[in-house]
Amino acid sequence: MTRRFLILCFAVGLLALGGLNAQAGQISLPATLDNFVPPPATNNAPPPGGNYAIVGGNLEFSEFTYSATSSAGGTPPPAPSGVTVAAFTSVPGETGIFSEKSGFHAPVNTMVDYSITFQVTALSGSITDAYLLVNGGSSGNGTFLVTEAITNAANGAALMPPASLNASDSGVPVVSSWSGVTSISVTKDIFLDGGTTGTGSTVSIVEQGFSSIPEPASMALLGIGLSGLFTLRRFLKRTSVA
Repeated sequence: MTRRFLILCFAVGLLALGGLNAQAGQISLPATLDNFVPPPATNNAPPPGGNYAIVGGNLEFSEFTYSATSSAGGTPPPAPSGVTVAAFTSVPGETGIFSEKSGFHAPVNTMVDYSITFQVTALSGSITDAYLLVNGGSSGNGTFLVTEAITNAANGAALMPPASLNASDSGVPVVSSWSGVTSISVTKDIFLDGGTTGTGSTVSIVEQGFSSIPEPASMALLGIGLSGLFTLRRFLKRTSVA
């Protein structure tokens, strides 16, 4: 009976700690954006898709899109392979991603517009807020504007007024909160005006975090799993001594 209980607890522990991460299509971070954005269809076949990343064990990031345009004569904007996505865990309570291209950049006398969308889903519980921080600046009279809209992925309802950060907001985080929802859609636009003096305008990094509240049942399952692992360890220790 004891051996059967230990085996059951061990199985539950493995499920609680990592079973959800074994799904196909999961990408380990850091990774470039082309791992998430499907390439164009070829030979009349639909493009592959469905890749996602899990951060903090509970937030799934998926459904990425990316586009970039520049004014005539400007430097061609980077392809998705030139944009890095990494896990963001530096702020307590906020788990998410950050993206960078060694600087989203608009040279002098040029304007560049980047658009990134993605979906965030709580594997357990709900998402209750968004944390946004932008770092960037200009060596001359250039500027930038980062806007973000977040909606409930289930019905498209806006969860907050669109957030807007410009060059004067660099390094200052903005946090917006709402009643918890399971999944959200994020639309982010990064517009840079290189100005007429200096070397242009740059956004070096965009940090994006979210708070999620796990379901009580999931926390109980995790506790049972950890308890089973601890009990198994004690059982194996006694067996080895005997």
